[in-house]
Amino acid sequence: MAIEVRPATVFADVKAMVGPKRPDANVCWCLSYRVPSKENLALKGTERGDRVRELIAQDPPPGVIAYDGDEVVGWAGVHPRADTSFATNRRIPHVDDLDVWSVWCIRVRPGHRGEGISHHLLAGAVEFARDHGAPAIEGYPLDNRGEKIDLTMAYVGTRALFEKAGFTKAAATDSVLNGFPRVLMRLDLR
Repeated sequence: MAIEVRPATVFADVKAMVGPKRPDANVCWCLSYRVPSKENLALKGTERGDRVRELIAQDPPPGVIAYDGDEVVGWAGVHPRADTSFATNRRIPHVDDLDVWSVWCIRVRPGHRGEGISHHLLAGAVEFARDHGAPAIEGYPLDNRGEKIDLTMAYVGTRALFEKAGFTKAAATDSVLNGFPRVLMRLDLR
């Protein structure tokens, strides 16, 4: 398996990872942290996919996609924190005034889990941020202390995943997901 991680610029590939089976379904599309809450709540049905299509046409696009050959196997949402809801999130603190990037979602396609793809995605997100001049990148994973977590809540990653990628804990947060505290993990890119 040769996993390659590239910027998310192909709509069909992003849709394969975060879009619904039915185009009119109101699913996440990985917009909940990427656009303001009011806008996210106002988007219905196909408007959500249309908004994602607009975002992937921007530079930089809203994330990275993992490929195994030509097959789409993973997604990571990553972008400058200033353009995400983390810019104003009261539960996730700001460590300093750096224009950091945030990685908020790591998804691996069913049938490909347990193959280390999340590690490739996180490494790809780091390189993507570095290539765009980010001074640092942050994630807000669960500190599950090795305990099993619900797969639907695993999208934020785990502290262990981020530590293996060289991130260190920069701060505690007031955010809890699936009963586990989230921690602010950071990697300096300077």
